[in-house]
Amino acid sequence: MFKVAVVPGDGIGPEVISEGLKVLDALEETSSLRMQRTVVGIGASRYLKTGELLAEDDIDTLTKQDAIYFGAVGDPRVPTGVLERGILLAMRARFDQYVNLRPIRSWLSFSRLKNEAPFNITFIRENTEDFYMGTGGIFKGGKGRVSLKVKRSMYDLGIDMKASSSNLDDFAFEVGIHSRKGVERFVDFVMSYANQAGLDKVTVVDKANVCTSLYGLWREVFREKSEKTGVGLGFMFVDAMAMALVRSPERFGVVATPNMFGDILTDLGAELQGSLGLSASGNINPSGVSMFEPVHGSAPDIAGKSKANPFGAILAAKLMLEHLGMVDLGKRIESGVESAMKKGIVTPDLGGSSTTSEVGDAVAEYVMSV
Repeated sequence: MFKVAVVPGDGIGPEVISEGLKVLDALEETSSLRMQRTVVGIGASRYLKTGELLAEDDIDTLTKQDAIYFGAVGDPRVPTGVLERGILLAMRARFDQYVNLRPIRSWLSFSRLKNEAPFNITFIRENTEDFYMGTGGIFKGGKGRVSLKVKRSMYDLGIDMKASSSNLDDFAFEVGIHSRKGVERFVDFVMSYANQAGLDKVTVVDKANVCTSLYGLWREVFREKSEKTGVGLGFMFVDAMAMALVRSPERFGVVATPNMFGDILTDLGAELQGSLGLSASGNINPSGVSMFEPVHGSAPDIAGKSKANPFGAILAAKLMLEHLGMVDLGKRIESGVESAMKKGIVTPDLGGSSTTSEVGDAVAEYVMSV
């Protein structure tokens, strides 16, 4: 019996999570899968009523689960970043979900590319360090100068912070940080994943030609681990990687990225496969509580209109089952998604006219029939 926390969230979150649960219900009827589900009402509605984001009671409940099945956060009534930082990023940090797993693949005729070569890429993104640690700030106009000491050199940014009524003197910065411990545990996961997938090479993305210190350590650890594991490496700068993904995505199998670049490249990958609505992700702590979600956001403009694509949420359920050791059931879900696509049972973002629930019904019917 697996314990799963269900967080439907905001916007289209409840709609697509409902379809994912429908598919999981079908599996429970036809397999040994058993789940005890606990719904946790984290999101905009509660925040607007009470001002609570991620409460200690929520943490206590989530800590007792085997996995978290998450919908989306975001609401136009709440300033941008409040829910995302206060809930989603806070959950990733609190549960130390230091790996973000984002598979992308070609789906029938839905790829945005003219190139018909099939591709199947697993992006593995470091999820807790880099430029997303909140290490930064804004200096308001005032007296003095701002200097940044790097190694043995002093780089004087040459900004006079004189008292002024103008905001032209304001100065903002954000700092990217990698710890050796953080990079090592991430690389250990990447190498293990590649070995289990039967792949002998990992493509490592960074911008080491400019951010030499930050990504110098990153590359150093990858090289050390490569020598110990026998997994080969290919290094690519992020701008070159973006071009290569458009030109020939079939070249890549496992792609390892730092936090910010992975955030960008995986959305590019989502569009390459046909729609952001097809993408699922896992926020992984290999020895703790992991969280699985579609990546499309809350999409408030289509909430309640039965237009939302539930494939991302359904495939997030697939990732969750694989993480829990139910790999065959995960494959059954993926085959169910393919079956629905072949029948043309898809939502408007993929050129179809099916409703959210009709797509979920099609996948559920498939997994019950095999």
